[in-house]
Amino acid sequence: MTTQLCRGSRSTLLRYGLPLLLGLPLVIGSVEYLFPQPAAAQEQMMRTLTVTGTGDIEIPTSLTLVQLGVEVQERTAEATQEAIAERSSSLVEFLRSQNVSELQTTGINLYARYDYNDGSNTLIGYTGSNTVSFQVPTDRAGEILDQAVSAGATQINGVSFVATDEAIAAAQADALQAATQEAQQQADVVLASLGLSRQEIVSIQINGATPPPMVPMYEAAMLSDRAASSPVIGGDQTVSASVTLQIRY
Repeated sequence: MTTQLCRGSRSTLLRYGLPLLLGLPLVIGSVEYLFPQPAAAQEQMMRTLTVTGTGDIEIPTSLTLVQLGVEVQERTAEATQEAIAERSSSLVEFLRSQNVSELQTTGINLYARYDYNDGSNTLIGYTGSNTVSFQVPTDRAGEILDQAVSAGATQINGVSFVATDEAIAAAQADALQAATQEAQQQADVVLASLGLSRQEIVSIQINGATPPPMVPMYEAAMLSDRAASSPVIGGDQTVSASVTLQIRY
């Protein structure tokens, strides 16, 4: 015997003994029925607590990033370029002899200088500059800066400090662990005050454990032959992380 069912008829399904699964959508033809979930399941989904913990780890910097500049003024563009090339080559040769890392040229400039008088512009010369950057252990930075003027540098365009990649990676892991522990402690305090306890973690979100920004020393300074020798001392970097937990209780 062939049994025919009418589309969209719930009573037909019941009449022929076909089971209805509570909490699951049932599609017959083009009609969809959504049956409510059991109250216990709904309550279980609602009994969750969302907490966010943060972790901050401080690490000492051990590397110094330096930008040195060579600036020259001459009467002609050709003379300016020649002087810049000579002094820059001397500076780069010195830095290579010191085994600095990440040595590169970061800027080259040449522009004319004019004397503005009585509405007229008179060309008086050219100014050229070349900027290089490099990285060196902080305990050697002061010595290299002291000798840079003799090698051709005329400006310090920037000095900043950073920790090693290995130290930052280790600090990121520690910051994530500290953030996770803080989130769980927050949950325990709240639930204990309500006479409840946490059961399981149903959702984890890592909001960030990014590398810290470099620590600047100063923006720029002029170098002179009588520059005093001063130690270069780096600071600390803070590595931060944030973790959000959704906990069932």
